[in-house]
Amino acid sequence: MPSFDSICVREVPDPRTTKPHILPLYLTSSYAFDSIDDQIQVFNKEKSGHTYSRYGNPTVEAVASKITQLECFDLDHEGHGIMFSSGMAALHTLLLSTLKSGDAVLTQGNLYGGSTELLQKIGPRCGIKPILTDLSDLGNVEDVLRKNPSIQLLYFETPTNPTLQCIDMEAICLLAKKHGCLTAVDNTFATPYLQRPFKFGVDLIMHSTTKYLNGHGNSTTGILVGRDKEFMQTQVWGTMKLIGTNPGPMDAWLVHQGMKTLTLRMDRHCQNAQAIAEFLDDHPKVSFVNYIGLPKHPYHAIAKKQMEGFGGMLSFEVKGGLEPALDFLRKLRFCTMAPTLGDVDTLVLHPVTSSHLNVAPEIREQNGITDGMIRLSVGIEGVEDIIGDLRQALA
Repeated sequence: MPSFDSICVREVPDPRTTKPHILPLYLTSSYAFDSIDDQIQVFNKEKSGHTYSRYGNPTVEAVASKITQLECFDLDHEGHGIMFSSGMAALHTLLLSTLKSGDAVLTQGNLYGGSTELLQKIGPRCGIKPILTDLSDLGNVEDVLRKNPSIQLLYFETPTNPTLQCIDMEAICLLAKKHGCLTAVDNTFATPYLQRPFKFGVDLIMHSTTKYLNGHGNSTTGILVGRDKEFMQTQVWGTMKLIGTNPGPMDAWLVHQGMKTLTLRMDRHCQNAQAIAEFLDDHPKVSFVNYIGLPKHPYHAIAKKQMEGFGGMLSFEVKGGLEPALDFLRKLRFCTMAPTLGDVDTLVLHPVTSSHLNVAPEIREQNGITDGMIRLSVGIEGVEDIIGDLRQALA
């Protein structure tokens, strides 16, 4: 019989007799082996097993598997997904997994500001050169690829954050394959419900799962889903394991809970955003609206071709520039000022003073991220409440 002290310290046997209805939380940093021989076999990959939660966690892997299923839905391949501590951790791991010193990544200037900063400030420290161009101009893209054989990765967003530009994925993937480079897309805005990039030839899909996949603003995680399972299980997993960009199981579990209502939420996000875009498009104090659901939007046709819906994100320009935009923001009473997106409530952001503050002004201006631009992550509240707040703030 163990001592009182030992009974306090030791784990109790798992009393489970039937499987749980909800995915369990595995809140453990490591895993115990039955014997030294068992440990040797697992570490040598002679049999499967968990060792340490930086290497893998059952809760995290279950959620990654579910997101992979969604991205590969109705396709003839399985793919493989790995979760990370944030969308930025996913992007950083993507770069280190696919590129080496001397390589270049071709991308666009109207990415999320943090992505642009990572590519321009951290990438060069690793010997990785970012090349920015207009990815909607396919002739220009081919010219850049031909002149820069060091480009090994083409990374883009569609729709972009915050200008809602859409990239023709099928066309750009054909160009990338012709020149022997991988393609990776940030699918955060659309989610797999509205857009599945593997259908158009993309190699790797990234999400900030903090956003729409979670939907409730209560955890920070990211994911990378790859078409090539072996590459994901070796190169990407090996990089993640060594630089420690893995998420905690609680954060992953919260994403899993949020995804249960993904289709319901996205339908309402789309419905509300369309109504709000039409309201803003008719408002005399708004000079333009970026919403791909508006037929006159320059990327409406591309969005219609590769998306099942137009999403809950839009941006618009308040006439007069910076001061009228700030005045509008100060008057808001119902909508929430917050530097995130994809939650169930409506979130407002001023890019040039927050998400894109550290992006060079010339890059912002070249890509339509103006001083008067407001980004709106439209929530699932009653649409009349959202419009009422926007109306009074613009008045």
